[in-house]
Amino acid sequence: MKRKLLPLALGGLGIGTTEFVMMGLLPDVAREFSISIPEAGHMISAYALGVMIGAPLLVAGTSRMAPKTILVGLMLLFTIFNTLSAFAPNDTILLISRFMSGLPHGAFFGVGSVVASRLADKGKQAQAISLMFSGLTIANLLTVPLGTYIGHTYSWRYTFGGIGLIGLITMLAVYFALPALAASKTSNIRSELKVFSRLDPWLIFLITAIGTGGLFCWISYIAPLMTEVSGFSESTVPYILMVAGLGMFVGNLVGGKLADKLKPLTACIVLLLAMSVTLVLIFFFSQSQVMSLVLTFIAGSFSLAIASPIQMLMIQSSKGAEMLGASMTQAAFNMGNALGAFLGGLPIAAGFGYTSPGAVGVGMALTGALFAWILIVRRKREVSVRAL
Repeated sequence: MKRKLLPLALGGLGIGTTEFVMMGLLPDVAREFSISIPEAGHMISAYALGVMIGAPLLVAGTSRMAPKTILVGLMLLFTIFNTLSAFAPNDTILLISRFMSGLPHGAFFGVGSVVASRLADKGKQAQAISLMFSGLTIANLLTVPLGTYIGHTYSWRYTFGGIGLIGLITMLAVYFALPALAASKTSNIRSELKVFSRLDPWLIFLITAIGTGGLFCWISYIAPLMTEVSGFSESTVPYILMVAGLGMFVGNLVGGKLADKLKPLTACIVLLLAMSVTLVLIFFFSQSQVMSLVLTFIAGSFSLAIASPIQMLMIQSSKGAEMLGASMTQAAFNMGNALGAFLGGLPIAAGFGYTSPGAVGVGMALTGALFAWILIVRRKREVSVRAL
């Protein structure tokens, strides 16, 4: 089973690298193009916007195709536009190429989540999905710090060239090693789009977009936070990112098992509340290097622990349009990415310092938990009505 899912994990490795490495490269990109850190942060938002737009459009438009064919096409787009990022002559072209490279991200994870759940043993669907996301966690543990080191030491352009190579290898692995699943014979754009008429998927979208946005308020500006507030040297940033990556690796494994044993919605609300507490601690204790490292690990753990539970929650709530529903979750994650990077940058630009994004993040995580509570109440009411 695990061997069958390795191409999906490899795709997660490439996607995780390109999504998170920019956060460690912000000072380098800003320096080369003579722009501010918040302006460089727009590269993060552009990628996230690409995910949000590409996820539903690409999945709905390919609903009659075999999942394997869809995944190969998505990784082709990923490879082309990440390679283009490496050759961007100015910040405008880089902004556009980052947007375009984000288009296949959500669709890949959306389709891949459904493929993983179909290939999984009974009762282990969330763990199968977490195996796909393990590629993303390994990215944060290994390739994101490596890419950050290469960017600091040589050039950030080499980093994106390497990501393009990972995309090419993934495309070949999916084509030759991923088991083929039949295309849906009944699915079409009209039937897929019916998922947007249901309230539950939209509530899950809000839980994801706003709740996880709290994480991105923090991690989008982790490099200047660690160097300017915690007092670490710029050369240690790749190693700090490895600490966050280790937390994500551990959290992802825990989250998959948690979602298979508990109700996914219960797991989501607990993890969002825990994330809120962690961001409060980051706001108050970032001046301590030891506490900064401990909290970086903990925040990383909660950030990925929620991925599998919320993906399973969306798949269960999108019957008949599972791939589109799962891609909506990825669009929501990256709306959180865009919102977190943008909103977290506002207090920095206003002069409140690099701990201020954490305060914004607390409010976003608590709001996500509130939407989760609303969904719980709504479902309890539906059960009560059906019992009458």
